[in-house]
Amino acid sequence: MSEWFHERMPVFKEVSNHLKNYKAPKNLNFWYFFGSLALLMVANQFITGIWLLMYYTPDASLAMSSIELMMREVSFGWLFRYLHAGGASFIFIVIYMHIFRALLYGSYRSPREILWWTGCLMLVVFMAEAYTGYVLPWGQMSYWAARVIMSLFKTIPFIGDSLVLFIQGDYEVSEVTLHRFFAFHVILVPLIILAFVGLHTLALHAVGSNNPDGVEIKDNLDKNGEPVDGIPFHPFYTVKDIMGASIFLFIFLSVVFFAPRGWGLILEPENFEIANYMVTPLHIKPSWYLAPYYAILRAIPSKGLGALAMLASIAVFALLPYLDRSPVKSMRYKGPLSRIALGSFVIAFLGLLVVGGMEVSPLSITAARICSFLYFGYFLFMPIYTAIDKHGVPPDRLSL
Repeated sequence: MSEWFHERMPVFKEVSNHLKNYKAPKNLNFWYFFGSLALLMVANQFITGIWLLMYYTPDASLAMSSIELMMREVSFGWLFRYLHAGGASFIFIVIYMHIFRALLYGSYRSPREILWWTGCLMLVVFMAEAYTGYVLPWGQMSYWAARVIMSLFKTIPFIGDSLVLFIQGDYEVSEVTLHRFFAFHVILVPLIILAFVGLHTLALHAVGSNNPDGVEIKDNLDKNGEPVDGIPFHPFYTVKDIMGASIFLFIFLSVVFFAPRGWGLILEPENFEIANYMVTPLHIKPSWYLAPYYAILRAIPSKGLGALAMLASIAVFALLPYLDRSPVKSMRYKGPLSRIALGSFVIAFLGLLVVGGMEVSPLSITAARICSFLYFGYFLFMPIYTAIDKHGVPPDRLSL
């Protein structure tokens, strides 16, 4: 029976090929957990999101009431909402750690340019998904955050007003906007996410995983054409990924059960008040995972230039394969200049994250400008400090 099915629908055969026949470097470490954890959190978002759809009503007068209904009256409704809202935060924690690993070990270098670009585009798509989902509760902060973001699109030359009208569906953020964001969040953007997950995985299996030493395992093949330093992904790394997922789920569920309203990771107190068109909040801020880009926007007095800088802060990642001039890929073998630059970038990003959630003041604006300079400096000066930096010699073969 199984042979009959495999001949006509070789789904399990293809899955087996991608697991057993895919050779991964034998020295992958802790930092390589985050790719599989991102996939785990995507699955969490899809499963819990489908469940929430059964009770959510995309109506300006009923949206928050429907959420309160599922929280108070539906069996385990509170759990599914916390899992979904918390998943939005934790998926960005995982993605940012995944990006840091790429910066640490040079995973953006040749021959992985397309793999890197699909990841960069996926980051933008995840931001769009998180933003449209943030608006759906139709709370006070949801509504006014939508107003702020929509005003940024108006700064786009020639097409800004038309684009805003298309996205909003109205001349102002209204109930029509809620309907459109619901459609974007539930159907359009998830389909794009699934497509990019497939492309990202396909690109990964085409060029192979990078490793902490930056050695290409496909350069050393045995007589059968298999990488000498490669081991089957299953069972060697599936076991490790299961262990990593177990630890991660323990942390994630601890926050969900014991601190769902703490640190702004899941629910924000400001968003429990229903949207009021007539009352502007004293302090409008985005979710923490978009705060660094919002801080860059506020750091520049000109609204148009601020929007351009915010866009550039994401788009500049796509240029990394061409900005890094170092003869080696991994930070293990790069010199002090590259290490200092990466450390400064991390500090700048964390600083922007904190400043983006603070109220506007001369101190917060000054801090945002300093952090923005360090943030962009990491990319702008990379061709210089990577070219003149000292470096070690990576091994020809991998070591455990």
